Amino acid sequence: MSEEPNDPLDFRTAFLARKRKKLGKEIILGLGGFLIVFAAGMLALNWPVGEARPASIEQQPQVLFRPASVPQFAICGRVRRTCVVDGDTFWLDGTKIRIADIDAPEIGKPSCDYEYQRGMRATHRLVELLNEGPFELRTIESRDEDQYGRKLRVVTRGGRSLGDQLVSEGLARTWTGRREPWC
Repeated sequence: MSEEPNDPLDFRTAFLARKRKKLGKEIILGLGGFLIVFAAGMLALNWPVGEARPASIEQQPQVLFRPASVPQFAICGRVRRTCVVDGDTFWLDGTKIRIADIDAPEIGKPSCDYEYQRGMRATHRLVELLNEGPFELRTIESRDEDQYGRKLRVVTRGGRSLGDQLVSEGLARTWTGRREPWC
């Protein structure tokens, strides 16, 4: 006796078809759920935390208070919100600031090993200085921003320029209006 493929008593074929269809739906739902959780996690990692950004960072002077025991600055990574780029540039609450009264060695495209090594020392020292306590950002009379859109500010604490401190430690030099070679 030969069985026809559509035999009503042969329910295995229909059962396996329904099972494959159900498995396909479960896979799609699982991937969709994973993508939603992944997107939410990425959003949470980049979500601003703490107080909202001040209405105007250009106010003169702007005093920033933060607990000295909890460092707020680190060397910049992929997310740049409050971090140090190099010895004369840092991010503060999403605003890029160039210290207006100094020139520090480059670490992004140094001309020689000496410049890179001195630039890394200046970068680490600037992290330390910014984390030591409250400081003020003062505008300079001549310009608000440089050609790269960075805010030009003199950073002071207790009436002393942090840039001058880097200069006195040999990690930067006073800004003369143009870059000079370090090599």
